[in-house]
Amino acid sequence: MMRNFARSSYRIVSENPITLVAFLLFVGLLILALFGPMLAPYDPLASDVANSLKSPSMQHWFGTDQLGRDIFSRVIVATRMDMTIAVTAVSISFVIGSAIGAAVGYVGGTTDQIISRIVDMLMAFPLFVMAMALVAAFGNSVTNIIYATAFINLPFYIRIARAEVNLRRKSGYVQAARLCGNSHFYIVLAVLLPNILPTLIVQMSLNMGWAILNAAGLSFIGLGVRPPTAEWGIMVAEGATYITGGRWWPALFPGMALVTTVFCFNLLGDGLRDIVDPRRRT
Repeated sequence: MMRNFARSSYRIVSENPITLVAFLLFVGLLILALFGPMLAPYDPLASDVANSLKSPSMQHWFGTDQLGRDIFSRVIVATRMDMTIAVTAVSISFVIGSAIGAAVGYVGGTTDQIISRIVDMLMAFPLFVMAMALVAAFGNSVTNIIYATAFINLPFYIRIARAEVNLRRKSGYVQAARLCGNSHFYIVLAVLLPNILPTLIVQMSLNMGWAILNAAGLSFIGLGVRPPTAEWGIMVAEGATYITGGRWWPALFPGMALVTTVFCFNLLGDGLRDIVDPRRRT
């Protein structure tokens, strides 16, 4: 079974060069997140004021920042922090939101109406402003940033899972599972959720990029990860003040890392949808 899945996945990826590029970028991000501190040529926290704001060179590929720290090393090491926040937050919202949405869509009735209106109210607020409010209220620790990011992503999964299950709850295979004596819990978990997984996987991939932007945005305005921790949003915020003086590199390279990562996850969603969709494997 795993061999067939691997073979079909390889076929799907090889048919779409853009998806292949996205997967290669994703593998590169994973390598940097896991082994970044070992790959960085310099200590990302080591200051050298004598070499502050040096332009890119063979010694410092991305130049140095206002404290003389190597920007290339900091961009590499920051991958772990941003990826950790995004993966953890999206995983929490994916599991909780999908479960709530599937249960609500399956039950229907008044419960469905109440939860749907609550979700609509949450989505009426600007989500980034809501994340700002949550982090400002509970403190800008990494844990609170993860929880805030997970919370504002919940409505997406609740709405998608609710809509997909609501369409399928009267399908023939669901009725057959009911007639076999299976419990409602089993039908939602083992029958309905696997069939709506492709749509949820695509949303999860898109939310990964948005979660990284959210974490970087909070750090940019001073509500995210605290300096001197290497994080892309902090680096862009610190480097932005030097752009008018012609020193573009402190903000450009961490900004390019953000753009590349978000681009990767946006492209990855379509490839993952095709891989997990059972109709593409037949």
